[in-house]
Amino acid sequence: MLGTGNATATKCYNTCFVLKSDQTSLLIDAGGGNGILQQLNKAKIPVHSLDGVFVTHAHTDHMLGVIWVIRMIAQAILGGETKKKFCVYSHHKVLRLLTTICSETLSNKYNQFINNEMEFIEIFHDEHIDIGDFQMYFFDIGSTDEVQFGFRAALPDKKILVCLGDEPYRELLFPFVQNADWLLHEAFCLYKDRSIYKPYEKNHGTALDAGRIAEKLKIKNLLLYHTEDDNLGKRKYTYAEEAKQVFSGQVYIPDDLEKVIL
Repeated sequence: MLGTGNATATKCYNTCFVLKSDQTSLLIDAGGGNGILQQLNKAKIPVHSLDGVFVTHAHTDHMLGVIWVIRMIAQAILGGETKKKFCVYSHHKVLRLLTTICSETLSNKYNQFINNEMEFIEIFHDEHIDIGDFQMYFFDIGSTDEVQFGFRAALPDKKILVCLGDEPYRELLFPFVQNADWLLHEAFCLYKDRSIYKPYEKNHGTALDAGRIAEKLKIKNLLLYHTEDDNLGKRKYTYAEEAKQVFSGQVYIPDDLEKVIL
């Protein structure tokens, strides 16, 4: 987990992570700035070792860090550090914005690699793409705020991991979430603090909401992220305790740079 905070978090990095097997390293979102480079460095993951990045949606705290990753990949190509193709997976709006921002802010020596050594690949609802040894099934989460995609990943050991981006589960997503071994679900705050953080007004939910959803769907392992950062010292305990009130499986609340073994 490179970051676990929501858009305005300052005491931890914005939510993003690397899904890693022995063969494949896929970055999921990249946060809101060049802090992604620091987080990758701290995690001892060279940027040029990544096979690609999947961007869930166009909000700044998920997309803008990708610009820095693209720049560093281009520098690695120029320096002869990598020869493998780097792929950016997302829907049309994200790819259009990334193309525009790169063309306007990066020099031609970097942009020359876009859609050559670095390929922008548009994804569609209910589409299957194999990325290394991950079998990825992408889906539109049905957001009313911003077009956003999640994924269902069949891992090399056949475990199923589902990522819903940074909005709560909706019933239309049942075919993609059912029978998952792991559900990665946002928890903007604790339910008891909902009047302070107002998650429902921002298309988000609480730890209690996520626990109810996971129990209903018979999820084995629930991982919560994209939280507020006012109570980081107590977050692991308080968020887990709230989710466990209604969920009988395992609950994980990782810190930034924590490795979770799936």
